[in-house]
Amino acid sequence: MIHLDVAHPAQNRLHKIFGQERWHKSQTGGWIGDAIYGVNDGLGAIFGIIAGVAGYTSNVHIVLVSGLFGALASTLSMGAGAWLASKSESELEQQELAHEMREIRENPEHEIEELALLYQLKGFNEAEADAIAHKIATDESLFVKTMAQEELGIQETESGSHWKSAFVGSLSTLVGGLVPLIPFLFASGILALILAAAVSIVAHFAVGALKTLVTARRWWTSGLEMTMAGIIVGVVAYGLGLLGTTLVHI
Repeated sequence: MIHLDVAHPAQNRLHKIFGQERWHKSQTGGWIGDAIYGVNDGLGAIFGIIAGVAGYTSNVHIVLVSGLFGALASTLSMGAGAWLASKSESELEQQELAHEMREIRENPEHEIEELALLYQLKGFNEAEADAIAHKIATDESLFVKTMAQEELGIQETESGSHWKSAFVGSLSTLVGGLVPLIPFLFASGILALILAAAVSIVAHFAVGALKTLVTARRWWTSGLEMTMAGIIVGVVAYGLGLLGTTLVHI
């Protein structure tokens, strides 16, 4: 595995500055984003399931059991999917970095010229770009790191992030999936279904508003958009449930 850590005061200072700027996607920002989108997926999926089953049958116990197993399945699926996606991305990046390292060792002058041209495109003149590229090339680790960023668009990744992605994705999905089921713990019959719909709609707005923590949109716009999406999912799923009931009795 290639390690690209380069200890430098300027790098530490830059990370600190990025941390003070809310819009940068730091490690914390990425964690928050994964959690919000996990809750979003769980909430939308389980609300759709209970709405569809409610349209098919008035048996509240069946609706609750369907929602619980749906939440469990969504949790496991999200966790496995997040782990596989993150791990595959990491493996691909490592493969590209190994290829870049091999090119640097086999033909360093070609890579230096490549880096110099990239800096010319950023506005440096030919002499400045060439000087910067040659300076960077004196440190092989820094050279690989720079080429990874400038040519491949690969940034430093946190070791073991695929396990964190799986944990955050599955846990947040479970939390989101359980929200529409809360009314069934203290109510029954049509009241439980009405309360589940109300709680889900409010939760959709809250999740939409929270998404602005990782986006630049207005919180109320994002909240209303998410609310409308949830209502559409619920209405369509309920309608399909009613259609299923009609087809069964034909």
